[in-house]
Amino acid sequence: MRNDSRLKHVQYYERRQSRVARKLGRSKFDTLLITQLADIRYLCGFTGSSAVLVLTRDDAAFFTDGRYSEQAHTEVVGAANVIIEGNPLRRALQWSQESKARCLGLDFAHISVSLFQQVQQQFGGRVKLEDCSGMVQSFRMIKDEQEITRIRGAVKLGAELFSTALESIRPGVPESRVAAEMEYEARRRGGEGMSFETIVAGGTRSALPHGRASHARLPRRGFVVLDFGVILTGYCSDMTRTVHLGKTDARERRMYDAVLRAQLAAIGKVRPGVGVSVVDAAARETLDRAGFGQFFTHSTGHGMGLEVHEPPRIAGKQRQKLQPGMVITVEPGVYIPGEGGVRIEDMVLVTDSGCEVLTPTTKKLITI
Repeated sequence: MRNDSRLKHVQYYERRQSRVARKLGRSKFDTLLITQLADIRYLCGFTGSSAVLVLTRDDAAFFTDGRYSEQAHTEVVGAANVIIEGNPLRRALQWSQESKARCLGLDFAHISVSLFQQVQQQFGGRVKLEDCSGMVQSFRMIKDEQEITRIRGAVKLGAELFSTALESIRPGVPESRVAAEMEYEARRRGGEGMSFETIVAGGTRSALPHGRASHARLPRRGFVVLDFGVILTGYCSDMTRTVHLGKTDARERRMYDAVLRAQLAAIGKVRPGVGVSVVDAAARETLDRAGFGQFFTHSTGHGMGLEVHEPPRIAGKQRQKLQPGMVITVEPGVYIPGEGGVRIEDMVLVTDSGCEVLTPTTKKLITI
């Protein structure tokens, strides 16, 4: 049974590499130099923090340094060449040169000027360097069943952390303590870390879209925005809920209701073939009609997976259309300086016939 499981594991990553290789065969590139760690993990399973993967139309080579020798031999799948010596980038470039690379694809969106200069110096103009941004991510956007199962697990754990937060939120408690309780509980329950720095923003600080937890104490009265996610089996979750300390007034209830209606309107548009701009517009139009449109200052959502921010971006100027297997967030918000803010965020799976909201937590306004 163990051998069967190992074989399936190897075949899983080999299929991913084969799909990229086939796309490579239809492109102008003959070689890809992959340096983004999430892409490397997606293609060969390596979870370390220093590596380069080179793919050609019929071969693959993985490079890291001696710190990751045992890890690489345990984790790396599908690369016929696993090279653990010297500088990984330098060795990867040498291997590419020996493999007669003529057109090398680099992800310009994720490499530094310094790295690009090193590549230029290595090849001295003998190899064309072209942008292949998004090539691997175009595959990562569509999640397979194993990925969806892992994402469900991360979402479930994230929802449990919301219950932890509710037990901690009280007037006078530092935001950082609420975040610390959530982060401890995430680790205690098997999480590998947080998807991003936990946001806990109370009172007027809730008007900060990215109000990461500070030492400020929660007020006696006002909104508290909680935006957080956890990593489990490599995949990220992301959710936002807004609760209220003390009794709400009419304006606060209108504000919360407007954001909730905007979110539900946007989710109602999520299905295969719909442009992401349509989803974004549904949220904006709802907030405009409620009189809060000017206070919605960011995009409506983003893709999720091995990273917390992946394509597609759910925004007005994007042309991407939704496809089955995409996992996105839908997270409209209203932020009024000097008053406070509200954001509500769910993770949503695009299905063959529509969508499934993965986040199980109530969106009814909770007052504490």
